Amino acid sequence: VASFRGMLLLSLVVLSPAASPPRAAPLFSHSPAASRLKHGILDRRALSLGATAALVGALQPLHAAHAAETGTVVVAGATGQTGRRCLERLAKINGVTVIGGVRDPAGAAKKLAEAKVEIRGAMIEKGAAVDASAVQLRALDVEKAGVEELAASLRGADGLVIALGFVPGNPFKMDAAAHAVDNVGTVALIDAAKAAGVRKVVLVSSILTDAGAWGQLKSPGYQITNAFGHVLEEKLVAEKYLRASGLDWTIVRPGGLKAEPPSGALFVASENTLNSGEISRDLVADVSVAALFDNKASNRVVEIVESNEDGNAKTGIFNGLKM
Repeated sequence: VASFRGMLLLSLVVLSPAASPPRAAPLFSHSPAASRLKHGILDRRALSLGATAALVGALQPLHAAHAAETGTVVVAGATGQTGRRCLERLAKINGVTVIGGVRDPAGAAKKLAEAKVEIRGAMIEKGAAVDASAVQLRALDVEKAGVEELAASLRGADGLVIALGFVPGNPFKMDAAAHAVDNVGTVALIDAAKAAGVRKVVLVSSILTDAGAWGQLKSPGYQITNAFGHVLEEKLVAEKYLRASGLDWTIVRPGGLKAEPPSGALFVASENTLNSGEISRDLVADVSVAALFDNKASNRVVEIVESNEDGNAKTGIFNGLKM
C-alpha cells in the first residue's frame, strides 16, 4: 500500500499497549494444513515460515463456489505493500481474473517484480517481490483521473479492493496529500465503482478512524497517527461514503502494519473496539481477500490485530463477529 500506516507501529504499539486483545481459542491445530483451511482456520505457524502463498492456494476450494460471482477483481494500490500481497493471493484462486490498478502500468510490472523498500516517516519497510505474470495492469490514478476515467478502468470488474493511502513526506504538504488520496481520491474511486457496476468493495482503512464515536480522540494512538496529515479524519470520510454508497462493502481496519510474517495469531473484532496492536500485512491481505468471497463480511467493519498468544478465528475469519 502506498500508505501512512507503517507509522501505526510506532504510535499504536509503543504508546498504547493497554488494550491487548483478550485470549480466545487457539488459531491453529496440528492437523494437516488443507484440513485446517477447509474449516476456515489460518495457520500462524505456516505464515511465520513464509508459506502464505501455499495457504492461499489451499483456500481455493473455499473461494471456488463464489468465483463466478466475483470473477474479476481490481486491486487499487497494487504496487504498494498490502496491495501487492492481495494481488499475489488473488492470482492463486482458480476462476478469478486479477487486475492491478496502478498509476503507471508500464513501470508497475517491474516494480512488482522487485522487492520494495519504502520509507514511511520514521520507519523503513521492505516488501517481497510478486510474480505479476498472471495479473493484468490498468491505469488507476485517484489523484489525477476523474470518475469517468476511473470507471473505465474498473469496467467489467465484480470486486474492488482499495488498498490506497498517502505516504508521509514533506510535513508542509501532508494535509493536502492525505486529503487527496485517503479522502477525495478514495471517494472518487467509490463513485467509479458504482458507475462501472462493481458489486463488492473492500476498503483497507485503519483502527481508530472513528475514535470520536467511542471516546478515543485523546488516545496516544489516535493523536500521533492523526498528526500525519489528519489522515484518520480523511479516512473516516471515505469510510462513511462507502457505507452510504449502496454497494456491498467491507471495511478492514488493521492495527499498526508490519512487513514481517505474523508472529501472533489473528484476532478479529467488531467496529470501534481496538485502539492498539500490530499486524502483519500478510494477514491484512488474507482478510481483505477473504472478505470478497464471504457473505458474513457483507456490510461489516472488521478490526484486526495479532494476539500475543491466541486468536479467535478458529472457525473462520468472520464467524466470531457480533451481528
